[in-house]
Amino acid sequence: MRIGIVKERHPGERRVAASSDTVKRYVGMGLEVRIETGAGVAAAVTDAAYEAAGASIVKTAKEALADADVVLKVRKPSTDEIPLLKKGAVVVALMEPYRDRALLEALAARGVTAFSLEMVPRITRAQSMDVLSSQSNLAGYRAVLDAAAEFGRAFPMMMTAAGTVPPARCLVMGAGVAGLQAIATARRLGAVVSATDVRPAAKEQVESLGGTFVAVEDEEFKQAETAGGYAKEMSDAYKKKQAELIAETIKKQDIVITTALIPGRPAPVLVSEDMVKTMKPGSVIVDLAVEQGGNCPLSKPGEVVEAYGVKIVGHTNVPSRIAVDASALYAKNLLNFLTPLVDAESKSLKIDESDEIIKASMIAKDGKVVSEAVLKLPLEEAPKAAAPKAAAPKAAAAPKPKAAAKPKAAAKPKAAPKPKKADSGETTGSGADGSGSES
Repeated sequence: MRIGIVKERHPGERRVAASSDTVKRYVGMGLEVRIETGAGVAAAVTDAAYEAAGASIVKTAKEALADADVVLKVRKPSTDEIPLLKKGAVVVALMEPYRDRALLEALAARGVTAFSLEMVPRITRAQSMDVLSSQSNLAGYRAVLDAAAEFGRAFPMMMTAAGTVPPARCLVMGAGVAGLQAIATARRLGAVVSATDVRPAAKEQVESLGGTFVAVEDEEFKQAETAGGYAKEMSDAYKKKQAELIAETIKKQDIVITTALIPGRPAPVLVSEDMVKTMKPGSVIVDLAVEQGGNCPLSKPGEVVEAYGVKIVGHTNVPSRIAVDASALYAKNLLNFLTPLVDAESKSLKIDESDEIIKASMIAKDGKVVSEAVLKLPLEEAPKAAAPKAAAPKAAAAPKPKAAAKPKAAAKPKAAPKPKKADSGETTGSGADGSGSES
């Protein structure tokens, strides 16, 4: 059985799907591994290291994927890579199942069996396969370093002959995997840390790391967690009370790190523009949810912006900013996912579709999308096809007045979404970490 690994081509992606250690394990299982040259360079894994572990280095992605029975990737295959996949191959990657259903349909149509590692259930048996945790953990750590890099003061309290430097005050919003690591890292740097989350279980976790828990602890708060460990959306009444408490807390903070994500939905807005206005000049906000809409409406993907004297950090794909460790952990997650599927005697895949992990993570098989989560998404092929039609009228002289009239009509709807953002802005500070990102 052959495994194919290619260099990631998604903009800014520095991770790779295999380490020299996992390649050695695959080879030890009797599997052949082909890797595209340069695939691991950005993660400090050289071609020589892969070859020493037993892999074959090939010049192109086409060679790596040709006749590959299993394809391991960080990001889902692109439109250029899908035609290179062998029919019947198994593809394992971060498929971003809640985005771009059209691409996932194209992947299914290729006849591959696709697994999305984000969909692996959070059960004890699957902990070693949990990419959301491994990547979010590093994202939380990096978020604090990014905040420190932008912050114009020191984190710890310092007593010198010239005077005393007070410690930085840091608020972490969302105490999931990323949030808890952010709390621990900020504490190690000497900051006074507080955190908020709507899940009751988070209180003990925050306090165990030396943080102060901030939340409206009423009856609704006690019921605010799903069986899967994610946060539920709270009532409007609770959101209002929580927003008032957070607004008062944020005024006193130097650093705010937001990590709140709800799977399959836009990120809740936790830090409104009005809250930013109340923050001290020189304060820093790090928005780890910027790729899913952001926990702060002023954050911009891939940028560090300044508003009202506050720096707002919107780095995307934060785990990739620590590519060496992120790749090593992700590669181990992949190894742990794939190993139970390989039959030791035949050296081939034996997929038990009744297995809880397989059922949850399989998104495509036999030419069809089989994941209920993906099937609920709208197909986006029509809007994409409509784009060229919109461009054509611009070339004609007559349609120009119509094009000018349309923006005027569209101005009214633009005012309407603002209240929606305000509503979501009071949405709970969940700690459900995504990838993305995720992380």
